[in-house]
Amino acid sequence: MSSLFPALVGSPGEQVALHFGARSLTYRDLAGAAGSLTGRIRAAMGASPGEARTGAGGRVAVWATPALETAVAVVAVLEAGMAAVPLNPRSGEKELAHIVADSGPSLVLAAPGDELPSALGGLARVDVDVDDRGPLPADRSGGDDPALVVYTSGTTGPPKGAVIPRRAVAATLDALADAWQWTGDDVLVHGLPLFHVHGLVLGVLGPVRRGGAVRHLGRFGTDGVTRELNGGATMLFGVPTMYHRIAQALPGDPELAKALAGARLLVSGSAALPVHDHERIAAATGRRVIERYGMTETLMNTSVRADGEPRAGTVGVPLPGVELRLVEEDGTPITAYDGETVGEIQVRGPNLFTEYLNRPDATAAAFTADGWFRTGDMAVRDPDGYVRIVGRKATDLIKSGGYKIGAGEIENALLEHPAVREAAVTGEPDADLGERIVAWIVPADPQSPPGVEELADHVARRLAPHKRPRVVHLLDSLPRNDMGKIMKRALTHG
Repeated sequence: MSSLFPALVGSPGEQVALHFGARSLTYRDLAGAAGSLTGRIRAAMGASPGEARTGAGGRVAVWATPALETAVAVVAVLEAGMAAVPLNPRSGEKELAHIVADSGPSLVLAAPGDELPSALGGLARVDVDVDDRGPLPADRSGGDDPALVVYTSGTTGPPKGAVIPRRAVAATLDALADAWQWTGDDVLVHGLPLFHVHGLVLGVLGPVRRGGAVRHLGRFGTDGVTRELNGGATMLFGVPTMYHRIAQALPGDPELAKALAGARLLVSGSAALPVHDHERIAAATGRRVIERYGMTETLMNTSVRADGEPRAGTVGVPLPGVELRLVEEDGTPITAYDGETVGEIQVRGPNLFTEYLNRPDATAAAFTADGWFRTGDMAVRDPDGYVRIVGRKATDLIKSGGYKIGAGEIENALLEHPAVREAAVTGEPDADLGERIVAWIVPADPQSPPGVEELADHVARRLAPHKRPRVVHLLDSLPRNDMGKIMKRALTHG
């Protein structure tokens, strides 16, 4: 297939591609730095300099700190025709040891001076020198060749490595370019981690494929968002935790409101953005945040389009090339979309991963016989095709009193109560109802928390009586992962 990064081929220009803090690289710089690094990667693997595509199918680990070196490393690995295995620097030794043993990388790339944990001690190390320059090799990779091996969170066992082919990266980024009218004139700002699909594929590879620029904040902060958007950035990517902080800061920060109002596109992903945060941001800036839906295994599936209706609480419509359907528990497709009937999302298209590395059993279980991927996400779909996620099948679908209830809509209702700062909803066994609805609440004022009846009545008025919580637990904070998702399996009853 053609290069993933056309702007690096031929005679790259002097437009800035990557900007991390005070350091930046133009496209010419990035092509030279990546070219030099591919040569050093091949030398470390014992390849001859003239070999056009050494190590096809080989894997290279990348110590994925939020730094310029990580971006250069991943681009170089892809340009070398190999697969990058991004490593979360916050992972524990046991998890890192599992990932290294499972993926079998030939070496690890890291920024000079980065101290690597002992779990990586057996790998040859190549330091990324962003100031060195060399020629890029000819890209002779095929569309089905692996580009990335990204490890999932492993809620039901050790993390699984999703093998993402080059065609999936290209298909997703080109589909988003269509949906978001994303061009080389766009400048993206974000502060997302670079070991995950959101920050790495969308947030770094996306701008480079378009020929645009990314300004990485290093560490997220509303001051950085204000500075970069007021300084010419056109797009902001974030997770709900980030947008929640933005919503809280807006009333006292007119410069932040001005910055957001001037952005072309505000995008939230990785988890559902609560409706009340949508509304607070829209009221203060006149701009609507749009949401999209994807997974490690599928990259991006749906999005609200830049030229579509930014409907709060939905993830929009399927992206070009993506087939999406909802199915009943027995696998029967739901054909009448009424905005109420809950089903599991299944998807099919060029955006999908090829396998779980070394796990043929898990790979087979993830797909139907006719090639649909079982996402495990539950949703409803409006007659015009808009999709609204109601939660995960394993943790967010509550069967109570004969009803199928999605935790997400109850969480949104709870967050509209002024005494609630954060909320999560789960189900627990109930002899009468099958499952009863349980709310986990972080109160706005710990000295004056809301009561069970008060919250139950609040939800029943907004949704329906059968969706009211029967039990309320008060917490100081909700457990979240690196992407801001609430880890519901860490919530225990009793």
